[in-house]
Amino acid sequence: MDANNNGIDDSTELRARGNWNEIKGQAKQKWGSLTDDDLDYEEGKQDEWFGRLQHKTGETIDDIKHWFQRTF
Repeated sequence: MDANNNGIDDSTELRARGNWNEIKGQAKQKWGSLTDDDLDYEEGKQDEWFGRLQHKTGETIDDIKHWFQRTF
């Protein structure tokens, strides 16, 4: 079923959202200064998003990317 008509099966979408919420929680634990707003991701704005995370955490973008790759 695809209740919101986005082309993604609802069960797959719910699992992905649940995983993302878990990862956001882990990121907030690792970098205590991050908020939910900091972790909101908008399609097509990846560079801005990583820049915001870099500014808030003091980490390099490469280090942040590697952490997310290991966590996913």
